[in-house]
Amino acid sequence: MGNIQLHDPDSMRRALSRIAHEIVERSGSNEDLAFVGIRTRGWYLAKRLANRMTQIESWEVPCFSLDVSDFRDDRGHSERDQQKTVSAYDQQPFLHVDPLEGTFHLPDWLSNQWVQGKRVILVDDVLFTGRTVRAALDALSRYSRPAVIQLAVLIDRGHRELPIRPDYVGKNVPTAREERISVKMEEVDGEDSVWLHKSPVK
Repeated sequence: MGNIQLHDPDSMRRALSRIAHEIVERSGSNEDLAFVGIRTRGWYLAKRLANRMTQIESWEVPCFSLDVSDFRDDRGHSERDQQKTVSAYDQQPFLHVDPLEGTFHLPDWLSNQWVQGKRVILVDDVLFTGRTVRAALDALSRYSRPAVIQLAVLIDRGHRELPIRPDYVGKNVPTAREERISVKMEEVDGEDSVWLHKSPVK
């Protein structure tokens, strides 16, 4: 059935620019504002949004990455246990900060302060069932209490299983449930593109 390209580098850049402008307009200021990107590609999208807001309004917005692996409800216990055996930080929060392109774990007492009371914008690449976002909300609420949490996604493809709705959307893409969307980013894939796969990816 073939694949359909939803974004090339230029259109992806425009979509992120629109989201950044919306955030600026609705936020009013960068006071207590913070980006939290869901690893992996949500993290890089969050950094791009933060950079774009610096270009638009000279806003400096802190940017964090969030690993939600152990908070997902669609993984078996054996998978979670296996991950914990290979992680030296399994007792630490899953909040990271990357000031110089390298993530590191923050202890409980410090991670609480990073997003405590802040206006958090959670960022992910594709919104589908909503379960990844639910896991992110669980992770954030375990270690902190933000003043408000909003959601920004590059692609909303529908088929929600939970009552989750994005505040900022780059592109709404109606899909069949069996179809797949792949997001490629220069930082990890060597290119910027988004594809709709009309048949399951092999």
